[in-house]
Amino acid sequence: MLLSKLLNLFKKKNDIQMDKYLIVGLGNPGAEYAGTRHNTGYMVLDAFAEASNTAFEDRRYGFVAETSLRGRKLFLLKPTTFMNLSGNAVRYWMQKENIEQSRLLVVVDDLSLPLGTFRLKGNGSNGGHNGLGHIQQLIGQNYARLRMGIGNEFSRGQQIDYVLGRFAEDEQQQLKPAVETAVDVIKSFVLAGIDITMNQYNNKGKKPKA
Repeated sequence: MLLSKLLNLFKKKNDIQMDKYLIVGLGNPGAEYAGTRHNTGYMVLDAFAEASNTAFEDRRYGFVAETSLRGRKLFLLKPTTFMNLSGNAVRYWMQKENIEQSRLLVVVDDLSLPLGTFRLKGNGSNGGHNGLGHIQQLIGQNYARLRMGIGNEFSRGQQIDYVLGRFAEDEQQQLKPAVETAVDVIKSFVLAGIDITMNQYNNKGKKPKA
């Protein structure tokens, strides 16, 4: 019994020392949601996985890919819990891999930011986003989040249709540079930390010149 406890403690200690990071892209699973504004988090993680030459596997609570970056191990997670229960996936994988909250980054769509922009924050409220709201219920709000602007060009009462609608071709072109830069933001977060990354990238994330 004592030996078993000691082995578990040793395993947990080693897991933490391995510098593990959990990078989460929020979205909804299924072909009907592919390419929608609410799945911008998925899009960023797909781009990161492609750049890292890794692929996602269907695992518990989400599609998961593993990669490494200069000795750090990254778990890329696209929850399959649907948006409103995203916290279940985040909490499970943090606990399973013994990942500290300071090494969690959540990528999420944001109506309050113009399309093609982004903002990195070290903590904060959920801003009315259901996915962030559920994560906050389960683990609190002290974790990093990368907010990807999707704009708010919709009429009153049409918010749900807007976020679950797909990007038009010209909107995809506006979004593409932000997604590409988001890949670099994630790398910087892992290698340099939240403060340096915010200072380096948040000005770059402001509204592009027309």
